[in-house]
Amino acid sequence: MSRTVVAVLAGGLVGTGLRLGIDALVPHGDAGFPLSTLVINVSGSFMLGMLVSRVWSVAPEWVRFGLGTGLLGSFTTFSALVASVFLLTYFGQPLVALLYLACSLAGGVGAALLGLRLGRRRTSRSTPQMDPAE
Repeated sequence: MSRTVVAVLAGGLVGTGLRLGIDALVPHGDAGFPLSTLVINVSGSFMLGMLVSRVWSVAPEWVRFGLGTGLLGSFTTFSALVASVFLLTYFGQPLVALLYLACSLAGGVGAALLGLRLGRRRTSRSTPQMDPAE
């Protein structure tokens, strides 16, 4: 088994455990606002932004796959977002479903951009970076 596969499996195990822990700490019913999924997806987007800006250029491929695909791929899930939107709509709360979807999309994109920006700022302070446009 390759190092990359092992890294993805190990990252997936940790990410899934973290997700389960947050779901247990912030429970919600099928008809309630899925705050835990929102927190997980937005924080995962932020973490991925930080990793891409700080680690991707220097980390070996197996580390990138272990952290990105394994850890954060199992921690954040599009299927959970879609299931929550469907359930809210099914239980007669289409406006809450729309609000949740908007918060998830805006929060995820915003958190990823913030993670990229903060990661680049920290990286540029510690080591000089080449400008890709040069």
